[in-house]
Amino acid sequence: MKNIEELTKNSSFRITKARNDILNTLMNAYRPMCYDDFDLSMDKATFYRNIAKFEEEGLVWKFESEDKKWYFELIKQPHAHFLCKACKKIECVKQVNIKLSGYLIESVVLKGICNDCSKQK
Repeated sequence: MKNIEELTKNSSFRITKARNDILNTLMNAYRPMCYDDFDLSMDKATFYRNIAKFEEEGLVWKFESEDKKWYFELIKQPHAHFLCKACKKIECVKQVNIKLSGYLIESVVLKGICNDCSKQK
């Protein structure tokens, strides 16, 4: 796992406490996180302003889920996400390989019913 200095060495911004806190949280996350998942002492405007900067720099990827919240994660390696329409759980999926001629796919979002919820029905 990279540390923050390695992660941001080619970035054009300085590391502030808010940026450090957001990046540390994302580095330790095992799944994509929405604003509500962060335990940070900063307002929403500061959070989203910093997330936007991370997106510009190619450090963070975001997507909108079924619950209309934005989820964020560090860009590590291309992979898919599965969003369960029943329990709203988001999972990183490693084994999906989608190839389109002439396209470089960085991320895919799949929606449906997860294994746990389908067993309950």
